[in-house]
Amino acid sequence: MEIQFKNTVCSCLELVQREVQNSEGTLEIRVPDGMPDIGRILAAWGQPILRGKEWRSEDISFSGGMMVWVLYVPEDGTEPRCLEGWIPFQMRWDLPGNTRDGQIRMGLTPRFVDARSVSARKIMIRAGLGAMAEAFTPGETQLYGPEEVPQEVELRRERYPVRLMKEAGEKTFLLAEELTLPGSAPQPEKILYCSLSPEITDQKVMANKVVFRGNGNLHMLYTAEGGQLHSWEFPLAFSQLAELEESYSGDAQVSVILCATTLEPEIDDEGVLKLKCALVGQYLVDDLQLVEVVTDAYSPGRSLEMTSQDLRLSVVLDTRRESVYGEQSIPSGGNLAADVQLLADYPSVRGSEDGVQIEAPGSMQVLYYDKDGALQSATTRWEGKCSLRADGDCQVSARPLPAPEPQLLVGGERMDVRWELPVEIVTMQRTRIPMVTGLELGEAKKPDPGRPSLILKRVGSDGLWEIAKRTGSTMEAIRKANGLREEPESGQMLLIPVGI
Repeated sequence: MEIQFKNTVCSCLELVQREVQNSEGTLEIRVPDGMPDIGRILAAWGQPILRGKEWRSEDISFSGGMMVWVLYVPEDGTEPRCLEGWIPFQMRWDLPGNTRDGQIRMGLTPRFVDARSVSARKIMIRAGLGAMAEAFTPGETQLYGPEEVPQEVELRRERYPVRLMKEAGEKTFLLAEELTLPGSAPQPEKILYCSLSPEITDQKVMANKVVFRGNGNLHMLYTAEGGQLHSWEFPLAFSQLAELEESYSGDAQVSVILCATTLEPEIDDEGVLKLKCALVGQYLVDDLQLVEVVTDAYSPGRSLEMTSQDLRLSVVLDTRRESVYGEQSIPSGGNLAADVQLLADYPSVRGSEDGVQIEAPGSMQVLYYDKDGALQSATTRWEGKCSLRADGDCQVSARPLPAPEPQLLVGGERMDVRWELPVEIVTMQRTRIPMVTGLELGEAKKPDPGRPSLILKRVGSDGLWEIAKRTGSTMEAIRKANGLREEPESGQMLLIPVGI
């Protein structure tokens, strides 16, 4: 007698690619006519821009680039001048064969920007870009369960609460702001460079909507009256809402990655400081789902043949935020800092005896005035670390988040820089759950006339299910005979009804 099974579909997303690539690009800039010759290069900066993402049959790709700025001191000793340019970037990630079209999330971070003079009228800029690509495809997992089960069949049903990735998408929005500095701050005459480090301060799922709030975190270096350099931070608050394809439970979570797609700062003819920029918020929703399957079966009085397979699910175990702290001393002899830039690479994740080690490298550039009032710069590499407990079969990924403005202590012949770098860490696991997919009930077993109807057994490491299956009893019969509500304690003596 074959017991009929029905199957239901569990929809979720499958992560088919998550990888960080680092790429370098160069640009040669000529000093425009009317600007003085190059004396020495002071500093260089960059802003990543996401222009497009593409999903092809065998790979995914990103196109965009980096806006770059170079500050130099003219040979004639006049005030510093700034040149700007664009370095294009394209990257590609391979996909497994026969992958269905899906959604892409892309994270970008500037790793470094440096420049050198090739001649008195020419500058070579080199920039490094880190890009993390995630590719998700829609997946359908089949769950099997028996429809009508005869009384003589015992089933072991298990319920597993698992967090599954459910939906990915994106929301593009604009920020158009008039930027106002307090009256006490020097007012800008010319923008030298600006960078946007958008951060999420709140993100949540509300039924069929994603809501996320944050700040644009615009950092700007400018010249004020008299040619003095100053920097300022503008928070640029935003709040956005995106419609989802379906409604989710109160346990649903969302993770949003932000990228700038345009950045246009200006000072208009009336001296008003303005910014126009576009951002794309790329979201990933996961939700807690209760998966119920039959993991084992037997019949006390009849033979039973069982077929099974492993249910495989990509489960989100944990999403957390950790901080990497660091301190660096830079020999300078300066007495006034004009600008501090902290760049963070994508962290590397390495296995350790206790779990994983997160290593977050980066670089730092300080622009300052020395004791003689001359503008100088200093650049140094740094590396922060933190540890995380995780099983060996877990997949751990990390990405840097916008950091608060570093603390800069100037004194003597050095500058001490202290910083805190937030890092988002996601732990996933490919879980295997045994699942019965078919049952066939056979002939009745011949009774053993010499077997007692009640036996006495001491509990070892087995639970009620294992004891009942091995002795040919049932869990319910054992519970009633011993007045049990929970699993018996190790070493406990049990009365076990058999031949029922």
